[in-house]
Amino acid sequence: MSFPDRLVSRMGEFGPLCVGIDPHASLLHAWGLPDTADGARDFGLRVVEALAAHAAAFKPQSAFFERHGSAGVAALEDVLGAGRAAGVPMILDVKRGDIGSTMDGYADAFLSGPGEADAVTLSPYLGPGSLERTARRFAAAGKGVFVLALTSNPEGALVQHAGGAGSCVAGRVFDAVRSLNADLSSKGLGPVGLVVGATIGDAARRLDIDLSAFNGLFLAPGVGAQGAGAPEISEVFGSARNRVLASASRSVLHEGPRADGLVRGFVETRKALAF
Repeated sequence: MSFPDRLVSRMGEFGPLCVGIDPHASLLHAWGLPDTADGARDFGLRVVEALAAHAAAFKPQSAFFERHGSAGVAALEDVLGAGRAAGVPMILDVKRGDIGSTMDGYADAFLSGPGEADAVTLSPYLGPGSLERTARRFAAAGKGVFVLALTSNPEGALVQHAGGAGSCVAGRVFDAVRSLNADLSSKGLGPVGLVVGATIGDAARRLDIDLSAFNGLFLAPGVGAQGAGAPEISEVFGSARNRVLASASRSVLHEGPRADGLVRGFVETRKALAF
């Protein structure tokens, strides 16, 4: 089964809410854990254990593990392995973007071995075509990628909106990914998704980007503590709302470290999204 089919099936069973695994220093402190690789590992494994039977997917943020050096990377590998062993799709948030053999190296790191993930996030700003070989490799392995398009951070508009309606950078990314998906999947959803923030308001419409015409899934950060809920998702995605995997982190993780607290935070976040 393809990655989008597996993810859609899980979204249908549990609701389309992904939990970010972000062991930054303040959360580790709040959980009574050391700000070390061991603390990050413990944090991630607790999240997986508590929410594997609830979340549609997990999204570990690689940076919060990498900051602890090689031991942190090993901790991330343990968390990825635990999530995959529990049958939960693991979307590794690495935002890689480069060309040629460098992208092959990144793909080698995440397609198999201890760093294996079900999907990764990619940055297209060396040109969306630079990601095509990586996307094809992930698709051939039954995996997926999510390409940054319209992100929720305010600074992103300077680049992503450049060119204006009908010819903006984000629109070119949208068109390139839609074309690649059509080539990779003759029917159904393609393996290449787009990252579109749940807090961008009417930006897609102002830029003449028709999200309903996209033939893949959306990964939508910005829900929960960042302010977006069901109304904001409806405003951004309209009729494409049923293809949105919303991502929340703080609104869930701040309810830890007890498992019952994490479940409560997850359920409340999902309720707020009307999923």
